[in-house]
Amino acid sequence: MIKKKTVVYYPVFLNLEKKKVVVCGGGHVAERKISFLLKTGAEVTVISPKITRRLEKIKSQKRLKHICRGYRRSDMKDAFLVIAATDNISVNERVAQDAQCLVNVVDAPDFCNFIVPSTVNRGLLKLAISTSGVSPALAKTIRIELEDQYGVEFSKFLEFLQNIRAKAMKFINDRKKRRQFLEYIGSRVMVDILRQKGVMEAKKVITLLLKKYIRKEYN
Repeated sequence: MIKKKTVVYYPVFLNLEKKKVVVCGGGHVAERKISFLLKTGAEVTVISPKITRRLEKIKSQKRLKHICRGYRRSDMKDAFLVIAATDNISVNERVAQDAQCLVNVVDAPDFCNFIVPSTVNRGLLKLAISTSGVSPALAKTIRIELEDQYGVEFSKFLEFLQNIRAKAMKFINDRKKRRQFLEYIGSRVMVDILRQKGVMEAKKVITLLLKKYIRKEYN
């Protein structure tokens, strides 16, 4: 028995804003992929003779471009990322072979140069879980566990921290003190306060601490 070589993936988060993304296929799987892609600001082109009702609605809102026919190699031109999600295996393989960019073939990791992890989305917080394509079911199980551990309070907290960080960068000139402050507001101590006492208490603690650092800076 020949042991298959294990692929070592390099984890990365992509900025797809205003990037051309081509999705081959217009069924429910493609619909799920497209729904998330549109949230990133990607410019999505769908190649498929038919698309779902939901995609038709999105198309009518001019949020995506739909080419109503089967796949052609020329469809790959200028694409930053390609997803093959048709119900025809041979077409999906051909898309993977033609693409000279990032390409993902649904349920066929051997034809991909990147795979899509299972994700927990809490606003600015993104948690990605991957089993390197070995067991998507296990990745889903872990995702569900993490969703319980990281609730919507983390989304609200991060929005607050985004503003606090900007103030710290502006008003705490001492690099060492600024680093101490930024490390503390992202520490386990603050996570415990957030979970045990809630967002308002965490905000209160950090706001008072920032004022303390600023007073030291200018006194």
